[in-house]
Amino acid sequence: MSKYDYLVVGAGLYGAVFAHEAAARGKKVLVIDKRPNIAGNVYTEEMEGINVHIYGAHIFHTNNKKVWDYVNQFAEFNRFTNSPVANYHGELYSLPFNMYTFNKMWGVVTPEEAAAKIEEQKQAAGITEPKNLEEQAISLVGTDIYEKLVKGYTEKQWGRPCDQLPAFIIKRLPVRLTFDNNYFNALYQGIPMGGYTSMVANMLEGIEVQLNLDYLEKKEELDALADKVIYTGPIDAYFDYKLGALEYRSVRFETEVLDKPNFQGNAAVNYTDRETPWTRIIEHKWFEFGTQPKTVISREYSSEWKPGDEPYYPVNDEKNGKLYAEYKQLADAEEKVIFGGRLGEYKYYDMDAVIDSALDMCEKEL
Repeated sequence: MSKYDYLVVGAGLYGAVFAHEAAARGKKVLVIDKRPNIAGNVYTEEMEGINVHIYGAHIFHTNNKKVWDYVNQFAEFNRFTNSPVANYHGELYSLPFNMYTFNKMWGVVTPEEAAAKIEEQKQAAGITEPKNLEEQAISLVGTDIYEKLVKGYTEKQWGRPCDQLPAFIIKRLPVRLTFDNNYFNALYQGIPMGGYTSMVANMLEGIEVQLNLDYLEKKEELDALADKVIYTGPIDAYFDYKLGALEYRSVRFETEVLDKPNFQGNAAVNYTDRETPWTRIIEHKWFEFGTQPKTVISREYSSEWKPGDEPYYPVNDEKNGKLYAEYKQLADAEEKVIFGGRLGEYKYYDMDAVIDSALDMCEKEL
């Protein structure tokens, strides 16, 4: 007889939601993770009394009331609203692109003037059917904003020239003819007070968790412990890359404690010129309206993923889409394994979508 009903591989959001729901229904669950900590990429660690987002900024935002009510069982959320700032060679602009941005860029004061300026630049560029990201962006915001606030940042983030990136990446550039500084147009938004790690710890309360344990290294003996496996690691790694490796972008962080109460006055500042090597600087205390005497900042550098790096963003182009489809066929044939989450499904998921996906799967499975 198996010792557990479910072995959950990965203690991130998808794994934690499934483990919580299964345990609540009386199933015996073991959660394992190869990292020394729970919470996957939403892991937060306390430094100088500040909850630091170790794997990059995570701001919870959703229009899904079911998901919002769900996470509020495990944490109280503050009222943080994401209003990033763009820094282009020392010029500061509002993100999302809104009336503050257009006023600073062109001196326009009314929404009508701003719309006319964007239209004028679109016409001058002569783009009718955008064929790539560059043309798509210019057709949405005009050439000035593209050159200063989109081009350099996007090329650093993806490691490819904008005219070689697909147009769909930038379909949803938020452009507002209002003074609204809220980047996410979401009904619910905030950061769990006390950090994400304590939220995930509450999800996993009373469930057996083993850390520093690499599933793929001990697959046979671990599989033997449970009737079924919930696998949230990279799908190509599960099959030992036998069809080839899927591509990802990775991110490297340089985090430092500064002996001052305020470094940049905002949680996120994006560096949109090509010359600055980092994409953005996060000042963690402003996620929770901090009053600590010191501050902690993280510079983010985007890079091409290579084995040994942390895979962050799936490169969802045609080539990788085809390869994933082949891996998915293999995954569907694995009778006792369910593949889920960002890496298991090779999909860029916002946090609310991961939780929603895990809850859907719980409905089917449990």
